[in-house]
Amino acid sequence: MKGKVYLVGAGPGDPELLTVRAVRLLESADAVLYDDLVSAEIVNLIPARAQRHNVGKRCGKKKILQQEINFLMIALADSGLRVVRLKSGDPLIFGRAGEEIESLRRAGIPHEIVPGVTSALGAAAAGQIPLTHRQKSSALVLLTAHHASGKASSDWTWLAGSGATLVIYMPGGDYGATSAKLKSAGLASETPCAMVSRATTSRQRIHRTTIGELGQAPPLPAPTLLIVGEVARFADASVEQFAVRTNHEFSLPVALFREPSSPSPEEEPIP
Repeated sequence: MKGKVYLVGAGPGDPELLTVRAVRLLESADAVLYDDLVSAEIVNLIPARAQRHNVGKRCGKKKILQQEINFLMIALADSGLRVVRLKSGDPLIFGRAGEEIESLRRAGIPHEIVPGVTSALGAAAAGQIPLTHRQKSSALVLLTAHHASGKASSDWTWLAGSGATLVIYMPGGDYGATSAKLKSAGLASETPCAMVSRATTSRQRIHRTTIGELGQAPPLPAPTLLIVGEVARFADASVEQFAVRTNHEFSLPVALFREPSSPSPEEEPIP
């Protein structure tokens, strides 16, 4: 009998931002394939009895090819295991979930997608930046500065007149190049922005600046996100340069793992 693969969002890093569904699936998993960007605190929640596979790809350094990840997921599920594919943030936003879903469908492997708190929301909450505002921005655009090998970079010129808040995932370490690209797209140099590093974790850092001065910003450790737009002016003044989040203990509530008295007939019960 085939097992099942769950593509699970781990959120931006803080284990307290995991969904209840994600925690329950981790607790019952036979095997977990996790990315490098999943925080150590969340990886430590994987039961000792479960197989652990680090399948991270980061900063252009690939420990494993995407095709190998697909093969491993399928092989584990084919052997009857309950497999959690754990992805930072939300699996459907710049998480390569589309490629993995296609491979699972071709192999006839049952699968389910469990959403998570995407990193854009975690970064905005860290800086207390409203991503939309009735007077400033009524649209939100999620972008990435990282592209598949051989694929041309995106044209951002259409963003200039949109007035939308931009959240740029994986902006890279060349802030000057990002600044130049935004200015060449028509955005004003005085447009405020905020670079957020390792959002929601104990190592969180935030730097507020403008597009024109972005090239002089201090380098921040990955993963980072760049929030661009007038809403960045609403960031908490206490994070004007850097902010470090206070660490905290995390424990799993026992009540999360109680078997429901009458599970829905269309949903597989989780121990």
